Amino acid sequence: MNEINPIRIHAANDKPVNQSGDYVIYWMTAFRRTKWNFGLQQAVKRALQLNKPLVILEPLRVNYQWSSDRFHQFVIEGMKSNQESLKDYTVTYIPYVEPRQNASTGLLTSLATRACCVITDDYPCFFLPTMIRYIRNKLPVLLELVDSNCIMPLRLAERTFTVAHSYRRWMQKNILEHLQQMPEQNPLDSVNLPRLDAKQLTKTLKRWPAADLESLLDDGGLAPLPIDHSVRPVSTALGGEAEAEKRLGLFLDQQLLSYDVERNHPDYEATSRLSPYLHFGHLSAHQFVHDVLAHENWSFLQVGSPNGKNNGFWNVSPSAEGLLDQLVTWRELGFNFAFRHPREIDRYESLPAWAIASLETHASDPRPYVYTLAEFENSETHDHIWNAAQRELVTTGTLHNYMRMLWGKQILHWSKSPEDAIKILIHLNNKYALDGRDPNSYSGIFWVLGRYDRAWGPKRPVFGSVRYMTSESAMRKLKMKKYLEKHRPL
Repeated sequence: MNEINPIRIHAANDKPVNQSGDYVIYWMTAFRRTKWNFGLQQAVKRALQLNKPLVILEPLRVNYQWSSDRFHQFVIEGMKSNQESLKDYTVTYIPYVEPRQNASTGLLTSLATRACCVITDDYPCFFLPTMIRYIRNKLPVLLELVDSNCIMPLRLAERTFTVAHSYRRWMQKNILEHLQQMPEQNPLDSVNLPRLDAKQLTKTLKRWPAADLESLLDDGGLAPLPIDHSVRPVSTALGGEAEAEKRLGLFLDQQLLSYDVERNHPDYEATSRLSPYLHFGHLSAHQFVHDVLAHENWSFLQVGSPNGKNNGFWNVSPSAEGLLDQLVTWRELGFNFAFRHPREIDRYESLPAWAIASLETHASDPRPYVYTLAEFENSETHDHIWNAAQRELVTTGTLHNYMRMLWGKQILHWSKSPEDAIKILIHLNNKYALDGRDPNSYSGIFWVLGRYDRAWGPKRPVFGSVRYMTSESAMRKLKMKKYLEKHRPL
């Protein structure tokens, strides 16, 4: 088994490994997959070293903010995929879905009383860092956090990058080493772990029974749970690792060739639509990058100079260059900020000084329209293009990449203040988007107000020097007739 770069592994407490424990626990919280997963790989390594069984606990709370049928079903579909993938291995898999608020309290500590150690996912966003701070000293054994977020380890960068060019240049100087330190494709393959006697978990599983995933996925199966039932599951996206791999393969085979030319045009639907799978951990960024490079027959000999440009470094097709820039520059730039500033990722004050100064200078400018949150949410603006984007978000859980930028800019334009715009953007994105509540989506929201951007001219009312976009301009530049028809009012 390959060694994991130590910079990806962090002790969350100062408790010891209990050599006489009964098993090793992998607490699967963010990287909800069985392949290309440094967290699972580290748990397997610990279990082999100690010659102990491996227990994989994958829980799902009900009282996270914006919890709904949409997100629950997507995660539970992923659990079903993991259950299927793990059935032939000598591991104990426990999918747990809270039936009511706080029902899972005590589950991990109960399991940990007989564990050697606990391995979990090091994810820098949403409620997960707070959850780790809460639980780490309640466990009687070592809690290890493992970073499987990005190609570049989160702890490697010694500064916060404020523009894509500087991050890209730093990444280009360092990424080749980390491309040679990929996670195991399947860390359980050819591994002989002891099998746990089920009786050892009888007491714990009697109080916290494993979820009946089939019943939860039946029509009405989520109805008893205290979550938002008005945000319905989507028929266009099935959750899980198997579905993510299938979609990745189809995208590379059928759409990558035209990605560079067609990705900005809503009519073509040329984007990968894989961000929900990256967000919920059903797809690894490592596998995504590996498969793109393999599809291009890439070798290390092709690499250009690290000059910070968004093309010419990988020396692959223009479409692959563009896709890789999204994956290893823009996506990872957001993770860099989230990891280094976890309490500022959703705050107006985190914007660049030039953007705040410009927005505040124009804070009293008359808005052409001012809409309430409810009017935005219900697609009740004067702009049929914006309304179509909002309906896409509500009905499909995704937003076309270009339309997401336009959608955000118009919310800034039609809100009482930049602070109100941020609240509305975060609420709508996190309530409906399958890829919301993520460092990458917060990057997109705050880019609307100037994060990672520069001052633009001429200055505009409301926007000042912040980049300006309009529906009229989009209509002239983009092909969107089919898109508008598809997302027209019912």
